[in-house]
Amino acid sequence: MPEEARYALLYSDYEIKPCLRIPFEKFALFILTLPLCAFLFCIIYSVLFHFESATGTHCHVYNILPSISAAIGNFSPQREVWQAAILLQSIPRFYIAVIYLQFHHGMLYPKDAWMGNFALLLNLVENISLIILSFWTSSMHYYVHEKAFITFILMSEFYMILICIMQSRFKRHNRRSFKWKKRLFSTNISCIILGAYCYMRHNYLCEPYVYSFFAFAEYIVVLTNMAFHTTAYFDFKNRDFVLYRYGAAITER
Repeated sequence: MPEEARYALLYSDYEIKPCLRIPFEKFALFILTLPLCAFLFCIIYSVLFHFESATGTHCHVYNILPSISAAIGNFSPQREVWQAAILLQSIPRFYIAVIYLQFHHGMLYPKDAWMGNFALLLNLVENISLIILSFWTSSMHYYVHEKAFITFILMSEFYMILICIMQSRFKRHNRRSFKWKKRLFSTNISCIILGAYCYMRHNYLCEPYVYSFFAFAEYIVVLTNMAFHTTAYFDFKNRDFVLYRYGAAITER
């Protein structure tokens, strides 16, 4: 079998001519850029043009930062920009999730192969819940948004810790990838704990700026999640993302 099929999602002897070939490093950065730029746009635009509405809470105390839910779901054009970015990056993320399954099976010992399957499931559910919470916003569909957000957080945390465990058991280690994954996971879980503390404190004590600390912790959670997935840059370095007519593959350069 040719090298181009090594990490193929779908492969046919009659469909080996690639429609697109780009370095995976650029592909990974492109996927990160979509939600990152949309995220920054939503926060900055909300602060500049919807400050009072975006930072207001039931406590009626002063804050300087909007929550992510308010910034991406309560106003236009922020809502549409965020939804477009999430929709565009979702299909490549589904591809990469399946490609990672092949990668993990090649790097793990046979007794640990189940971890790769479970990681695929977590990754897919995380991506689906991100789409749901983006399109079913808190202002219009609070119950659905809340459940999707909780699912997203749980799946992303379980996925991160499982990936770190798997990479510690790899036959061949990519130390740089493993190091950054551990750092990003540690920062992510720490900010979730900090955000939960600030959220509860805000609800019980209604102190000024506490909700802004919660919002900032949320930002770090989202940014470290994006960065964690972008560590695929190290896992597939010196390889190309190849798009065929009926599938995709990661190939050696």
